[in-house]
Amino acid sequence: MTVYKSAPVNAAKAPRKEQADPVADADALQLGELSEHLGYALKRAQLKIFDDFLRCVAPLQLTPAQFSVVVLPDRNPGRNQTEIANTLGILRPNFVAMLDGLESRDLCTRVRSTNDRRSHILMLTDKGRAVLTRAKKLVATKHEARLNELLGPANRAALLEMLGKIAREF
Repeated sequence: MTVYKSAPVNAAKAPRKEQADPVADADALQLGELSEHLGYALKRAQLKIFDDFLRCVAPLQLTPAQFSVVVLPDRNPGRNQTEIANTLGILRPNFVAMLDGLESRDLCTRVRSTNDRRSHILMLTDKGRAVLTRAKKLVATKHEARLNELLGPANRAALLEMLGKIAREF
């Protein structure tokens, strides 16, 4: 089923992966006011970006959230799992389950803090650092490269700034 806002004004010049099926277009759902909602547009873009990310790092079997979780202890050694979960906006029960999975794959480990015995420091294992190195390379050379090609450097920087503003101030 096709979902779209409206047909391009000049369909002959619009880049398309395949020709539209006139029968399918007649049955396509109309988005109405959703096509003007930023939240809806962001979610649709997020789904596309996550799908591409997953394809790029498929050999490593990392989700975008797992990638984020292994990046932070690498960049912030000695930080506890609560700080990392809060920074990423991951709820505690979900974060614990994710860490259990990452630990079972020997990518990270939790070590009891010497300062606060109720707290655990999240550390990458040697395997975790190796997987992170490979993931960073795949993300940079494939995923981010495709986004950079699509948007161009100026639009990419502007989009990052706008999304950061929403995250900080909204």
